[in-house]
Amino acid sequence: MAGLEQAAMTQTAGLSETGARHNGRAIEAKNLSLTFTTGDGPVHALSEVDLQVNTGDFVSFIGPSGCGKTTLLRVIADLETPTAGSITVNGVSPAEARLARAYGYVFQSASLYPWRNIARNVALPLEIMGLTKAQRRERVQSNLALVNLSGFEKKFPWQLSGGMQQRASIARALAVEPALLLMDEPFGALDEIVRDHLNEQLLKLWDKTSKTVVFVTHSIPEAVFLSTRIVVMSPRPGRIIDIIDSTLPRQRDLDIRETPEFLEIAQRVREGLRQSHSYDE
Repeated sequence: MAGLEQAAMTQTAGLSETGARHNGRAIEAKNLSLTFTTGDGPVHALSEVDLQVNTGDFVSFIGPSGCGKTTLLRVIADLETPTAGSITVNGVSPAEARLARAYGYVFQSASLYPWRNIARNVALPLEIMGLTKAQRRERVQSNLALVNLSGFEKKFPWQLSGGMQQRASIARALAVEPALLLMDEPFGALDEIVRDHLNEQLLKLWDKTSKTVVFVTHSIPEAVFLSTRIVVMSPRPGRIIDIIDSTLPRQRDLDIRETPEFLEIAQRVREGLRQSHSYDE
């Protein structure tokens, strides 16, 4: 499969009921390493990563640029192959999880097709899956409602703000009914006001759907606000420096960022980044 269909398959692998959960463990990586071979020599992207993500967790990866956050996310999605160690997604290999449509993937940009309206963009992976027109319509409507885009079905991407486009991208990933949502800095290009609003909406969506979310970010406040667990990574080769369990309540609003508990977690993340020399030039 090539072209448009391949791009859509890559962006929105989804869920099959079989293997959706495995002993409460959504992701398990052991001694995972990845080295890229280049013309300038090997590039060690990940080194001896051990990680467990439980079903229903909201886990953020944070670290400096080039530390392997996105690479690790792509390994989970079977878009990169590790050179050592092992990883399972819902108890099976990443390749099997991809074929079973076990996850949805949201990229840094919305990547909506400009010649398709919002409804048809969300429906694209469903067309590839072979769902009937009625089934596609139902899923499109329900998932646009989840991201507060009901009424925008016939609009085209260029008629929506950047934040609304990202919400449409999330609806497209959710339309295939994944148990696991992989998000690669989806709000990084947005202004702070829009980003804060989408952070609040994402938390409500996570609470409503009970998805397992793995989220890549460069922002300490964003990682602390969203997550049940925060994975701090070192500069390349990417290693896990610290895993921080959040003590914040599941129900949160932006005011929580001013509390001592929030600031304490943020300081621990910052200290982990400092100790790993993430701030060195």
